[in-house]
Amino acid sequence: MQNIKILIVEDEAVVGLDLEARLESEGYEIVDVVNNGLKAIELYRTLQVDLILCDIKLIGTMTGIEAVKEMIAIREAPVIYLTAQADRSTIEAAMKTYPSAYITKPFSTESLKIAIDLAINNFALRAQNQVFSKEKEDTVKPLNSIPKSADRETILQINDYVFIKENYKFQKLLLNDILFFEADKNYTTIHTESKKIALRLTLNTVLERLSTPKFIRVHRSYAVNIDKIDSFDEHDLTIGKFQIPIGRSHKEDFMRYFMFR
Repeated sequence: MQNIKILIVEDEAVVGLDLEARLESEGYEIVDVVNNGLKAIELYRTLQVDLILCDIKLIGTMTGIEAVKEMIAIREAPVIYLTAQADRSTIEAAMKTYPSAYITKPFSTESLKIAIDLAINNFALRAQNQVFSKEKEDTVKPLNSIPKSADRETILQINDYVFIKENYKFQKLLLNDILFFEADKNYTTIHTESKKIALRLTLNTVLERLSTPKFIRVHRSYAVNIDKIDSFDEHDLTIGKFQIPIGRSHKEDFMRYFMFR
């Protein structure tokens, strides 16, 4: 699991350092703290950033809103505005960049944590809804094929990683770090090299949530990352130290992933 990476853009050095200390104590990773929009954009181009925490008033000629417009044009990310300016015109200007949250100073650590969770959640759901809308243009899907909101709040996919809710907080996990999934009734355990993560979701639901062809069902209780398979025969496959059965009803689908010449 990786910590959520946050870029802080704040013109007051004391406030920026306080934010950094608070969030790091809560387990978030601060990629940098900068006081102007140009520097923020430059860093955003080169660093992995999961969330932008930005004051509207910055040092220099560029406002926080203008800086955010430039950053989300490079690639989209959830945005939280943190500012003492709460007038209607400022709010309306900020809303044009589709922020996930807007917090006025002074603020508490708890309100920040809630805002970050909501920002990650809302951003992921918006991205997923865009995917569902695109799919509907090609085919009409039955209602039960759209994931329930409770499911979507537990595991959220953005690009090549997912956010998984553990102990009321979203943690980031790269899809490529997942070895396999193991089902036990209404629970699914995610296995990585270093840990196991239990979700209160069925295996079918988890696979529906992760829109990637690299995870394939090989047994009623197992789905594997096709890139992690070390060896296999007619009955079992091996991923590192794990031996996983290949179910009779899934063998044909599994073999389709391999081309023999």
